[in-house]
Amino acid sequence: MGGAKSAVDLMESSSEVHFSGFHTDGFEQRESSIEQPTTSETDMYNQPFVIGVAGGAASGKKTVCDMIVQQLHDQRVVLVNQDSFYNNLSEEERSRVQDYNFDHPDAFDTEELLCVMDKLKHGEAVDIPKYDFKSYKTDTLRRVNPSDVIILEGILVFHDPRVRELMNMKIFVDTDADVRLARRIRRDTSEKDRDIGVILDQYSKFVKPAFDDFILPTKKYADIIIPRGGDNHVAIDLIVQHIRTKLGQHDLCKIYPNLYVIHSTFQIRGMHTLIRDAQITKHDFVFYSDRLIRLVVEHGLGHLPFTEKQVITPTGSVYTGVDFCKRLCGVSVIRSGESMENALRACCKGIKIGKILIHREGDNGEQLIYEKLPNDISERHVLLLDPILGTGNSAVHAISLLIRKGVPESNIIFLNLISAPKGVHVVCKSFPRIKIVTSEIEIGLNEDFRVIPGMGEFGDRYFGTDDDDEQVVVASK
Repeated sequence: MGGAKSAVDLMESSSEVHFSGFHTDGFEQRESSIEQPTTSETDMYNQPFVIGVAGGAASGKKTVCDMIVQQLHDQRVVLVNQDSFYNNLSEEERSRVQDYNFDHPDAFDTEELLCVMDKLKHGEAVDIPKYDFKSYKTDTLRRVNPSDVIILEGILVFHDPRVRELMNMKIFVDTDADVRLARRIRRDTSEKDRDIGVILDQYSKFVKPAFDDFILPTKKYADIIIPRGGDNHVAIDLIVQHIRTKLGQHDLCKIYPNLYVIHSTFQIRGMHTLIRDAQITKHDFVFYSDRLIRLVVEHGLGHLPFTEKQVITPTGSVYTGVDFCKRLCGVSVIRSGESMENALRACCKGIKIGKILIHREGDNGEQLIYEKLPNDISERHVLLLDPILGTGNSAVHAISLLIRKGVPESNIIFLNLISAPKGVHVVCKSFPRIKIVTSEIEIGLNEDFRVIPGMGEFGDRYFGTDDDDEQVVVASK
């Protein structure tokens, strides 16, 4: 945890004492267990970091969760709400809903919750129910993919020891009872269409007794207690720093210093969301792909060698800057790599671009069938273009060809949009001096060696062709 020393020092100094609501006795410590790649591996998925957030109804749990998600914008985060797992009410129970205790542990389908969490922890996508508080039954399902961080939020997520055991960090949001009641009245009248009289009656009959009997006692299991909920920015900042430190144990960039993932923003995540959508139009797919490719290319160019240069500005002042690398070329892996050429040309006026075509025979039987490269490529820095790094087999073949042509390994920068951990391991271990620049690391590969969640056959989607039109290797193979 040396990467966040200040946060750790603060938390260690507050053991057994509250500092902005912190005490860290009981944090589950995990050792990094990155497996070394083998040719038989199809998935390098690491178990996610699970955060439990409990507290009384309307204590500010959702606000705390939203703030954590906002600060972890460069990580894949999924929020699972315990409210999704309420039991469906029978006709008789619905007719007497005012007498139903929604704050009792028996009101939840804990077995279904455990099943969903177990699948997410093991890298499986799941369907989570959406509970309708007007019909008091499951309305629809929402598909949730596994993520780096899972936040499980609910009033009683600490009650069952089996659920607690799934958590790496347990947070209890502690808010005064009168504040919680005021928030509950405002929320239930607007979101759940309940009468104020019914709300107050349920509060005195069920909510307050359940808090005293079931919720408050679970406070002792919390690793972190946050007074005032979302208003406690100090506590939330420290929580996020700790999460980042724990996630860093499985960060491929820590293992391979030659791997560069561009800094994620909501703008970048938004573009990823659009181009990964199977229903997006071809025009929009190309537009947002080009935008994202341009960012990757610009980032890749930043890793080229520069020399200092001084110029005279229009005001007569001297400005000391840098001069661009002159000996540069691009090489695209046909045909998906050709989608990245326009962005490279837009950034580097008049740049030479070579091409490599690789034909696939079987899962690993890749064979070069065409190459056209600049004659002086051995004297240039090379930007290798291939939007998806999957198994790494095609990349290894292409990089090996460049090295045989005399290109120094350290002069190659491999640019792609998304990378599977398996491919990163294969390429970085085979060529430790090249640089890989990507915009996002994927979960892994499925049984068909396709990147997941991925974005499909990139070349077919970009150029508007069918899978059967050509039998060439695309970047995900």
